[in-house]
Amino acid sequence: MMGIGFPELMIILVIIMIIFGAGKLPQIGSAFGQSIKNFKSSMKEVDSMEEKEGEDQQQPAAIENTAETNPAPGDSGEGSPAPESEKPASPA
Repeated sequence: MMGIGFPELMIILVIIMIIFGAGKLPQIGSAFGQSIKNFKSSMKEVDSMEEKEGEDQQQPAAIENTAETNPAPGDSGEGSPAPESEKPASPA
């Protein structure tokens, strides 16, 4: 389809040089490089924040899962104490 080849790239560079001049090109390139660097560092920061939030959300879920699978001793798992008839008799 539409690919930018060497001739098209050269035409674009000549037009840029005419518009900005040869003296401004290093400054423009430096500013462009700094903006790309800042963008990448911002993206890394956002990724690390999302990863940290994901870990924080997974940790309470893991605690809830273990509480559901391993009820506390003496807990019937229904949230209310077992009736006296279901409790084991203690040896006298």
